[in-house]
Amino acid sequence: MLMKWFEEWFDSEYYHLLYKNRDHQEAEEFINNLLEEIDLDSGAYILDLACGKGRHSRYLASLGYKVLGVDLSENSIKEAKQFESENLKFEVRDMRAPFTEDAFDLVLNLFTSFGYFDDKKDNYKVLNAIETMMNEDGYFVIDFMNVEKVIRTLVEKEQKEIDGVLFDITREVKDGFIVKNIKVIDGEKVYNFQEKVQALTIDNFKEMIAKTDLVVDNFYGNYNLDIFDADTSDRLIIVGTKW
Repeated sequence: MLMKWFEEWFDSEYYHLLYKNRDHQEAEEFINNLLEEIDLDSGAYILDLACGKGRHSRYLASLGYKVLGVDLSENSIKEAKQFESENLKFEVRDMRAPFTEDAFDLVLNLFTSFGYFDDKKDNYKVLNAIETMMNEDGYFVIDFMNVEKVIRTLVEKEQKEIDGVLFDITREVKDGFIVKNIKVIDGEKVYNFQEKVQALTIDNFKEMIAKTDLVVDNFYGNYNLDIFDADTSDRLIIVGTKW
């Protein structure tokens, strides 16, 4: 069976190399800002959905919360598992499929981990999974890119060299997706990968969420949780509850 782009790319060593300098301090400040907005008990149970290597999960666990991080990438979860503790666990799971009911006080989907799928029905599977796995008085957070600004400022061609590996990157907007083609040149080895994310606007999210039992409390535009502005915001961060 042909692998989906996210199954191949997110499980690749080159994915982790390209993004190895992600800002952990920024991630921690974002979590701190969220926790000021969300009323969580000290013993809250948090799900980090599409957690990658678990940088957000690890920080939340360090604050004393019980945390489960899940991701489809076996390599990411394998690396994350070295940080497991009594209140921090990691599992390989598909975010489209709920695996428990009424369990989590907060469900997080961070760093543009939504809209990967060719079939837009899968967006609803993710939203319904989030809803199913939330406690009745729980919260959800979806952290997506601000598509309108991304498209307006799109860098069509870029090269990066990291640890002797060359990344030749092109970007385009095609068929409702923002597509990043990544050619990796590692010595004599050459690989081609792709990132492909649906170009979902705030109106798209409003429309989708309106068809679920989720309720939006606020739309924020950055990790400081300033109010979203389509022209200037870097992120589209959705915080809400359910009926």
